[in-house]
Amino acid sequence: MFRFHKTLDVITLFHKASSPASLRVHALLKQASANATEYATQDQASDHSAQTSPKRQEFELDVTEELPTPDQLNSILDYVGAQKAGTVVAGAKDKEDAIKKMRINKDSFQRPLTVDWNNGRAVAGDNESEILKMINSLPK
Repeated sequence: MFRFHKTLDVITLFHKASSPASLRVHALLKQASANATEYATQDQASDHSAQTSPKRQEFELDVTEELPTPDQLNSILDYVGAQKAGTVVAGAKDKEDAIKKMRINKDSFQRPLTVDWNNGRAVAGDNESEILKMINSLPK
């Protein structure tokens, strides 16, 4: 008998290597990914409940310096909501304005941006507590 393995959720970091904020988010996500995949052994003396019962299942971390595709941008703007479009695309008032501004100026896309595609959530910027809340909360 064989089992079908569930595919891993994908979390994408739209990254800018020259940005200290983006580097911090990248390190945070790598650590969270490692914590989700490690399991403690029973002979460890310390409390290992966070590792044996992780809040988040393993996930695939996708780090890219590319811009999102138009479809990805549309989804991201849906995830963050119209009122926060300006956190994704500089100066945008709403979703339509964000799409228009991106067509005119690709540099208006704000990084870092972390997206949990499988659960429909995104966090713009380097707010570590918001990012951890997003990746550690149970799926919708």
